[in-house]
Order: sequence, then structure tokens, then C-alpha cells
Amino acid sequence: MPRFKLVFFTPRTSTQTILQHLFEKHPQEVGKIGHYEHCAFIIPGTGQFKPGPEANPTIGSRGTLEFVEEDRVEVLVNDKGERAELSAAIKELKAVHPYEEVAYDVYQLEDI
Repeated sequence: MPRFKLVFFTPRTSTQTILQHLFEKHPQEVGKIGHYEHCAFIIPGTGQFKPGPEANPTIGSRGTLEFVEEDRVEVLVNDKGERAELSAAIKELKAVHPYEEVAYDVYQLEDI
């Protein structure tokens, strides 16, 4: 079964809301490692961004550099193939995330 690591960045105040949503919508695919569920790794940090003239920022103002206390969140996504579960998890992430543009990375994992 293909496995992926989904990494995303979110304001700290939204981390648990996003994770609970992903875990509820995809209980067999997101955050499950063996007999454990709701697994995630959360790293605090500071994000920076400057909304452009066409942006509709949730935080801050167009043209002003912003610094936000954010979390880097890592979760495992188990996919049965064709990346359908991964795509569905990313779609859910974008639906519940507070930012206009969601910063995320996907890494395919290999068993060794």
C-alpha cells in the first residue's frame, strides 16, 4: 500500500481543528500507523508572508510583511492506490484550512 507524508503549515490556533477534521473524514487513511490512530508530529515555528495586491489575506494586510506563530504538521496518509485517498485528504485540508493559499508538501515513503 503506498504511503505518503503530508506536511502542512497552519496558525497554531487552527492546528487541532484541522487535524480532527482530517482524522474524522479519513480515519483509515490519515494519521494511522499500525494499531495507532490520530498520529501527527507538530513543530512550532514562525511563518512569514507578504500578501500581494490580488490577495485576500485571512491574517494581515496586502503589501505588508507578516509574521505568524504557526505549526508545521506532519501526518501519514495511507493510500490504496491511484492516490485517491491522498487527493481526498488534500482537498479536505484546503476546505478546512483558514488560509486562502495552503502551504503543504507531500513526500512518498518507501519501506526499507
